[in-house]
Order: sequence, then C-alpha cells, then structure tokens
Amino acid sequence: MSLFRRKSLDSVTVHEAGRRLIPTLSWPHLIALGIGAIVGTGIYTLIGVGANLAGPAVLISFAIAGAVCACAALSYAELSTMMPAAGSAYTYSY
Repeated sequence: MSLFRRKSLDSVTVHEAGRRLIPTLSWPHLIALGIGAIVGTGIYTLIGVGANLAGPAVLISFAIAGAVCACAALSYAELSTMMPAAGSAYTYSY
C-alpha cells in the first residue's frame, strides 16, 4: 500500500445499475441543512463571550466568519458537482 496512491476519477464516478443514490432533497432542504451544520448552537452560546471581547463589533465578527464559511460551502458545492458520488470529503481526497 502506497501512501500517495490515487484512484482515477472514472473509478469513483462510475455507478452500478441498481446502486445509485436517489436524490430526494431539493435545494431549500440542502441550504437549511448546510446552515444548520455551520451555525449549530455555537452562535447562541458564543454571542455573550464575543460581546464581552469585541463589544458592538461582534456583529462584524460574525459577518466575517459567515463569509469564510460561505467560501468553504461553495467549494464543497463545486466539488460535489465535479464528482457526483457518495462519500463527500472522503471521495474528494482521492
């Protein structure tokens, strides 16, 4: 086993006839799921700590963090359209 061995893109994206995942979620479902995964409950617990440290600029801090998270989400969206296979980041690492 080599540490740097890679799979070809064809072997990852080829699907067998009866083993393909059926898409059941629409784009509003996926957006809500993504926002819930990124935001979680941390925004409720950390807003007091952030307000003590940053004062009124805590809103700017959350806006900057949201922009960074949006960049990460958009890169995952781009990868998922390039390689439409189950496995997410595990599949993208090959």
